Amino acid sequence: MNFPDYESGIPDDAVAALDPLHADAVCARLPAMNERADLSAVCTSLRTIIPTTEQVAAFDPLECLAAMRDIGILLGSVKRHGAEPVLAVPELEPVLLELGARTDLVPRDTVHHYTCWNPRGIRQRMYTGDPQETHLIDSVRNAMPRLGAAVTICARLMRLDPADPAFAESMNVVADHLQAMVTSISDVVAQVSPVYFARGLRPYFEAITVAGTEYLGPAAANMPLALVDVALWASDHGHESYDCFHRESISYSLPPWRRLYTGWRRGPSLAEVISTAIAEDDHGPVQAAAEALCRALRVLIVFRGKHVTIARRAYEEEVGLYREGSGGGTVELLARILRLTRDIAAEVGVRHQRLAANVRRSA
Repeated sequence: MNFPDYESGIPDDAVAALDPLHADAVCARLPAMNERADLSAVCTSLRTIIPTTEQVAAFDPLECLAAMRDIGILLGSVKRHGAEPVLAVPELEPVLLELGARTDLVPRDTVHHYTCWNPRGIRQRMYTGDPQETHLIDSVRNAMPRLGAAVTICARLMRLDPADPAFAESMNVVADHLQAMVTSISDVVAQVSPVYFARGLRPYFEAITVAGTEYLGPAAANMPLALVDVALWASDHGHESYDCFHRESISYSLPPWRRLYTGWRRGPSLAEVISTAIAEDDHGPVQAAAEALCRALRVLIVFRGKHVTIARRAYEEEVGLYREGSGGGTVELLARILRLTRDIAAEVGVRHQRLAANVRRSA
């Protein structure tokens, strides 16, 4: 089967430019249909763009990604208005399964379809048409490439000795890339109302059932930040609830990231590798590596602090309609992840300070 070349990188703009289902006009009308809560019109529109499985077989890999993107924005709207998409439009299910198989992804749209592979400007696929929705889409579009680059560098770090000068250099680049997540969530806090997200947009990200299995909507929670956590600290310093969350979350990731998770999930994490190196070396050649890891963890702590704050605002009882985020996590889980990240940062920091003291005594 001809899969997209994820290893070489998917050209986001190339996917965004495609309209294999001739869905531009339908997608342009969708926000108005959603504002009217016109389930019948959304289902009718969905039927007009669904390809046959034979047509899907003739699509190239990037066209398959674009087709799932456009079907996804409509099926999320069907679910938001109270119907299970594959029951309301039965011809949809075999096409979702075929597109999932052709792309080696889950058989529905993901955060990649909704953001990175979504056209910009007048062709942008949107549920509500509100400028705040564009800010949310852009926040992920801007952060995803940097987060993907962080994953790639973590893979390199897994093969390096912490005493190698390239280790600290690479870890500092990871921290730089993670800073994009802080910028992204700061932009969301400034531009997006918690009420709009909780009541206006969150209902479109509900899970749907395909062939008897439930699949989450295109949630930002399924960006590969959890994979970076696994590499840096979470494979051997996590918590059962977070382990369960990132096992589910990774299934919505790109195939190369899923393979990395399989190799990393049992550890050792980079935090453990550095801690072991500190314990075995009194002369401090890993001091720079420990400093760089602490810096990356501090960036994660800043991001997670902002994330917990905005999630609490969006999911407090008088604002939100749901107890869980669109990625399946709760505010309590986010707070636990923040505590765990702080704990491991403190642990590595203490060991680094002891190492630094030993180095000063030896000098």
